[in-house]
Amino acid sequence: VALEESGGGLVRPGDSLTLSCAASGFTFGRRLMSWYRQGPGKEREWVGNILTVGGSTNYADSVKDRFTISRDNAKNTVYLQMNNLKFEDTAVYYCNTRGTQYPNDLWGQGTQVTVSA
Repeated sequence: VALEESGGGLVRPGDSLTLSCAASGFTFGRRLMSWYRQGPGKEREWVGNILTVGGSTNYADSVKDRFTISRDNAKNTVYLQMNNLKFEDTAVYYCNTRGTQYPNDLWGQGTQVTVSA
């Protein structure tokens, strides 16, 4: 079982970037998928999630209206599209799934996003 994030990089303020998280080893389509981030010197914070049925999404206030989470169950992949990036979005971004069935709490290795002028 694994989650693997990709797509991070160095961008300028106002740029857009899309992260991907590829899942393997479990029934992806039945799992709530979440994105978290941890900025330098900060605690890990929740960014948002996407439900299984209907693909409903929820976001932290700090990213609402700028970030969009989507999923492709055929590709076992969840995405985080980030628009109008700000300096404070600089962080390592992690993909996560939690549930009552195995894997109960699975994290990816993270991908670095740096917003710099």
